[in-house]
Amino acid sequence: MIVEAFLRWVETAKAGDRARAANALGRAYLQSAMSREERAAAEMAMTFLLDDPSPKVRLALAEAVAWSADAPRTVVLSLAGDQPEVACHAITCSPLLSDGDLVDLAARGSIATRMMIAARATVSRPVSAALAEIGDEEDLLCLLENEGAAIASYSLKRIAERQGDRPEVRNLLLERTDLPADARQLLAQHVSAALVSLPFAQAVVGEQRLQSVVREAAEAAVVSIAGDIPSRDIPDLVEHLRRSGRMTPSFLMHVLCSGKVEVFACAIVDLTGCDERRVRSILATGRMHAVRALYESAGLTREISTIFVEATFLWREASRRPSGTILATVCGHLLDLFRDRRTSHGAVQELLDMVERLHLAEQRQTARGYAQLTCLAAA
Repeated sequence: MIVEAFLRWVETAKAGDRARAANALGRAYLQSAMSREERAAAEMAMTFLLDDPSPKVRLALAEAVAWSADAPRTVVLSLAGDQPEVACHAITCSPLLSDGDLVDLAARGSIATRMMIAARATVSRPVSAALAEIGDEEDLLCLLENEGAAIASYSLKRIAERQGDRPEVRNLLLERTDLPADARQLLAQHVSAALVSLPFAQAVVGEQRLQSVVREAAEAAVVSIAGDIPSRDIPDLVEHLRRSGRMTPSFLMHVLCSGKVEVFACAIVDLTGCDERRVRSILATGRMHAVRALYESAGLTREISTIFVEATFLWREASRRPSGTILATVCGHLLDLFRDRRTSHGAVQELLDMVERLHLAEQRQTARGYAQLTCLAAA
C-alpha cells in the first residue's frame, strides 16, 4: 500500500519534490531498519524512479545510493548507464561495479564515461587494458594521472602505440619507471616523426639532412634506453626492433661500439636463432672465422661482417682496459684500421661514416667534460 501510494503521488508531484523523495527513499533503504517486504517495496519504487523523465530525480537517487555496497545492484547498474551527470556517482564511486561492468561501460560509453572509469579510486589491470585499447587522449591522460590505476606493461605499450604522438600522453608515459623499453622506443619514433614534420626544421636544415639527423638521434636514444633496462626486458626490446625494421647494421654497430654487449648478444641470438650460450661464447672468445660465420648467419654481408669482426676484437681488448671509454676506443681504432681501405661498397662506407660520427660525438663529449673540470679547478 505504501508503494502504491508513493507511485500515485509521483505521477502528479513536481520534479523538485520527486527528487527530494527519491533521495530520502534511497537513504532510508540504506540506513533504516526495514522488514523484507518493506525493502522489496522500496527497491521496486527506486526501480520505477529510474524511468523518471527528470534527470534531477535520477541524480538525487544516485547521490543517495551509489556509494554503498548495500544498494540494489540493478539500480546502480542502471544509474551507471544514465547520462553523464547522473552516471558519474555510480561510475566513480560504486563498489558494486565489477571489472566486467566497467569494461562494458567503457566499450559502449562516451569519452566522459571512460574518463569517469579512469578516475575511480582504484582501476584494475583488465579495466586499464580496455581503456588503453579504445581510449582517447582525454581519458588516457586521466588514467595515467591516476595513482590508483594498475596498468600492465602491455597496456602502456598499447597507449604508446595509439596515443604516443600526443605530447601530454608521451610525457606522462616517459615519467613512469615501469614503462617497458619497447614502449620507450616507440615514443622516440613519435618524437622523430614530429621533428621531421616541422616546416621550420625542414626549411632550415633541409628535408633529406633532417631525416638523417633524426634517424641518428632516434638510434642513439634506443642505444641509451637499451643500456639502462633490466636484462629481462632486453629480449622484448630486441624483438620489437626487429619487427619494426630497426635492427639495422648501423644500430648493431652502434650497440657494439658502445659496449652494450647484453643487447648486442641478444640481437645476434634473435637474428640467428642460435643458442644464447654459444653466441656469447663466440663473441667473447671465438676466433675470426667463427665470429664472421656468426655474423653472416645473422644476415650481414661479407663486406660488412669484416668490419663487425674487427669491432668485436677491439671491443674485447677495450673491455679489459681500465682507461678510456669503450666507445671512443673502439671507434677510433676501427677508423684507423679502415681509413686507407678505399671502397665503392655503399653500405660499408655508410657504416664507416656512422662510426666516424659516433667517434666525433664522443670526442666532443669528452672535451666538454674536460672543460667543466678545468673551470671547477680554476674556481
